[in-house]
Amino acid sequence: MTSINKVILVGRLGRDPEMRFTPGGDAVTNFSIATNRRWKDAQGEPREQTEWHNLIAWRKIAEQANQFLLKGRLVYIEGHLETRSWEDKDSAKKMYRTEIVIEVFRMLDTKAEAEANGAATPDRVSTSGEPYRPSSAQGRPTGKTSPVVLAAGGDPDRYMDLDDTPF
Repeated sequence: MTSINKVILVGRLGRDPEMRFTPGGDAVTNFSIATNRRWKDAQGEPREQTEWHNLIAWRKIAEQANQFLLKGRLVYIEGHLETRSWEDKDSAKKMYRTEIVIEVFRMLDTKAEAEANGAATPDRVSTSGEPYRPSSAQGRPTGKTSPVVLAAGGDPDRYMDLDDTPF
């Protein structure tokens, strides 16, 4: 029988992504997101619990996450769990950290919300860091406030508004 290691989360970034490079030159980006769970206790009082998730992205996805994501952005994440271990230099104790390795991410806040938070959006920043200028074939209607979706690993100069989906 096969097994499944799949994580799907929707949450807000708790900090700006931090990108660095491996000795081999691969980009790696770390950040965290918060998810909230709400319920009513036995007395009918509303309760809320926040869970923090550690995320890691590699290569092109890492570069895109570093470019487009900022603290406070609402994101959809797909990935898998990985636990790594190392020996602490000071105590010689074995340490563990479980992270979600990102396979796909999508920005879910609207363009207006993202700009209000100072976040980069596909129509404001391109891969080169220059202002985004769509071709006539990709021309984006102005004034829309639907969520901008960017599949990690894809071309950041291509986008899709959720209002444009046929379903």
